[in-house]
Amino acid sequence: MRKKPRQRRKRPLAVTIVAWTIFIMFFVRLYQVFEPLFSTGIIVNGITEPIFKGGWFTEFGIAMLSSGVYALLSLSGIVVLIGFLRIKRWSWVVLMVWTGISLVITLFDYLYNEANYIIMASDTIVAFALIQADVQRIFGIRTDPGERLD
Repeated sequence: MRKKPRQRRKRPLAVTIVAWTIFIMFFVRLYQVFEPLFSTGIIVNGITEPIFKGGWFTEFGIAMLSSGVYALLSLSGIVVLIGFLRIKRWSWVVLMVWTGISLVITLFDYLYNEANYIIMASDTIVAFALIQADVQRIFGIRTDPGERLD
């Protein structure tokens, strides 16, 4: 039995916008990895203070933890970007969940702390791009009546 040649799907403009947003946010997150390390002097002096004191993180420990979390977010963002550019369904789902959680966090920051408007704006752009019908169709999230998914 002969395999059908795989038909290439053209990426909608919204997918390209989301991909560029993820790519730019990678650099924002990368900045967030190194900023606490520079501000506490870890990059220059190394680890000079305890990370824990009295059963909780010190300011030094919080800076290291924060940098580690942002490093993990940066790397996972690249994985999602690769899946997104390859038009994988899981990447759409992960990105939608990630964007929703990030929007909730930035809204709490807006209400109670200092808001990060770059993250808030990028999350809004990504959310609006992901809910477009043509983007959902290309990722197999939405189908028209009678449309096949193969």
